[in-house]
Amino acid sequence: MNDHALLGPWVRRFLLEYLVRERNLSVNTQRSYRDMLTQLLPYAGSKLKKSVDRLTVEDLSADLVREFLCNLEDVGGCIPATRNQRLGGLHALARFIGESSPEHVAWCAQIRLIPFKRTAHPCITYLDKAEMDAILESPDRSTSQGQRDYALLLFLYNSGARASEAADLRIKDVDWHAKSVKIIGKGNKWRACPLWTLTMDQLHAMTLERDPQQRLFLNRNGQPVTRFGIHTLVERHAERASAIAPSISSKRVSPHVIRHTTATTLLRAGVDINTVRAWLGHVSLTTTNIYAETDLETKARALATCAPPAQNASRVPWSKQPDLMDFLRKL
Repeated sequence: MNDHALLGPWVRRFLLEYLVRERNLSVNTQRSYRDMLTQLLPYAGSKLKKSVDRLTVEDLSADLVREFLCNLEDVGGCIPATRNQRLGGLHALARFIGESSPEHVAWCAQIRLIPFKRTAHPCITYLDKAEMDAILESPDRSTSQGQRDYALLLFLYNSGARASEAADLRIKDVDWHAKSVKIIGKGNKWRACPLWTLTMDQLHAMTLERDPQQRLFLNRNGQPVTRFGIHTLVERHAERASAIAPSISSKRVSPHVIRHTTATTLLRAGVDINTVRAWLGHVSLTTTNIYAETDLETKARALATCAPPAQNASRVPWSKQPDLMDFLRKL
């Protein structure tokens, strides 16, 4: 059996060459594809009674892939959205192999014909102002850790940054004169986000006498905080804040919920939706439109603006309106 038929070399090229050099995909996307393969390959090896390094491209038949996807949901407990994410990675792998190896074009077509499962779009969760204020009040700012937590929560609310984006920020990314921050988002695309004076003050106090090349946010051990650490921090303070704002208990608060809150707050403040799109780093305006569709307050305000004038049953005829008659005589 030649290496061209073996799956292993293709997987290596897919992960190390195609995703990084050709597609320049984000680290999180690369990890997502890697995680998909760490689940698929042992499953295929177990089903076919073959070691992973001896699997061939043709061994990953469409039927086997369908069984794998069903196993993710039935045994692994994955939701349909996760199942579709894993299938997206498989489609990308099949496309890469099919484009590089003509003899595998038919196999590529069979894999890419496996459809995504339709899923219901969940309602976007966001926080009201009182709930967000309660979370910002949760950290004990008399301690250095509490000051760090407050600065991070305030930054997430101000910028609408994703957890991974906040974790990757370096001190040099903050423009202290322009009061803005340079955020590297999905697809390694960057955007500039304005910051409140309060946010700038908190970040400045936290980064005094530190190397500009260091990560902006550090954990209690002085190491760069991870996106998982940011998730834990947000969840911890949301739980504490529920004592002040009980309505928080009914919501699953995460860094992305704070991101949704930022978008909703901007829309309610009258910021145009294209500016919100650039603020959050969305590629498509369609993604940002979701916030306008889910915010009832914005809809109600738009409805009031478009409402026709109330009909007045006792309307005075024009000929008996003194101001109008006086105006006409002066013409």
